[in-house]
Amino acid sequence: MGTEAAGRSARFQGFGRQRQKELLQAWWRRLEAAPETGQPVAYLFISGAVEEVLRALGFEVAFPEVTALNCAIRQVSADFILRAEDLGYSQDVCGYVKNDIGLLLSGNRSPMGRLPRPTLLVCNYAGCRVYIKWFEALAEFYQAPLYVLDVPYLRTETVLPSDVEYVVGQLQEFIEFCERLTGQDFDEDRFRTLLANARQAEDLWVEVLEMARHVPAPFDSYFEAVYFMAPIYILRGLPETVEYYEGVRREIQERVELGLGPVPEERFRVVVEGPPPWPYLRDFWDMFKHWGAVTVASTYTKVGGLWDATGVRHDPARPLESVAEYAMHCYVNWGLDHRRRLLLDYHRRFQADGFVIHSVKSCKSFAAGEADFREVFVRECDIPTLFIESDLVDPRYFQKAQLRNRIDAFFEALAHRRAISP
Repeated sequence: MGTEAAGRSARFQGFGRQRQKELLQAWWRRLEAAPETGQPVAYLFISGAVEEVLRALGFEVAFPEVTALNCAIRQVSADFILRAEDLGYSQDVCGYVKNDIGLLLSGNRSPMGRLPRPTLLVCNYAGCRVYIKWFEALAEFYQAPLYVLDVPYLRTETVLPSDVEYVVGQLQEFIEFCERLTGQDFDEDRFRTLLANARQAEDLWVEVLEMARHVPAPFDSYFEAVYFMAPIYILRGLPETVEYYEGVRREIQERVELGLGPVPEERFRVVVEGPPPWPYLRDFWDMFKHWGAVTVASTYTKVGGLWDATGVRHDPARPLESVAEYAMHCYVNWGLDHRRRLLLDYHRRFQADGFVIHSVKSCKSFAAGEADFREVFVRECDIPTLFIESDLVDPRYFQKAQLRNRIDAFFEALAHRRAISP
């Protein structure tokens, strides 16, 4: 990407990636220091995470999925996966789980830092049975307490008041449990401050995502947005996260003003469904850049929160109620009909040329229904749709030549379709 256009120099380019790196490094330093400082550490999942509650109880939080994907990006996940398979885990088990088990068996030393033992395991998303089994295994290995929050699946158009009441009741019991576990009182004032910060960051993040509606798009909503999305999920509620998204908004707005974008010339706009192949993220992106293709919307960036599609925000005036509503509005907690309509809405609003469905072996929560989506998009909606498969973190499932052939054929067909369109 150029840094100068129309006689003006870019001032804010590179902020999003550089500052994200600094924030995550500081987070890892806090995790590594926790055993010495005595700060309790909770492991929890990204989807519908209740991190504001835990931070108001004095916890530092760790996310095993984030650890796993970072191991994959740094090309060490294969060793951890094989270590878990040596213990008896099947090839069909989720790669995130096996990376986590292998890391544990290797002394918890990762390229990012040493992961501390958990004081508490919080299974905050009950929609995936793998999550529950994953944390049951960790509870056994670490001899740590496991708390399961039962978050109902979103099975109607809107969240039912009875479901909100059900989750709020569990959160109240959860707070009392944590107070007994650590001897530390729940800080309600800090909780409301964390929620106010979370809401500000969520507003800013939605503003950034909506800027991809601009033609040409100023950033890639999949390959670049996976960097930008990290603080909203890992560090939500902290003041530095609000400052981060103010900076990212400046960076992307500047790209719009200067005509900068992720490719020299935007030829195709696509909506991407499914997680990325972390060990080969750059290779995968290059296959799309080669065709001047830009992702204008993606579902993976909403894996932990659908703020853009729902308007749901954390709210200090309705603290536990807003946490409950948020937890039910992560992407994989939606029903398949809901998800299909969301994808079609993205296709329309972001003026996309087609869909790319990247289905991964490890994650049934994402993969369920994706083949049916393709059938509907192609046969009923006449929208070009590419369906390809690999994995999140297991490099054995990324067949580079085969994927490139499929992607090349898809964009060749798109170019032909455009050429013969009236």
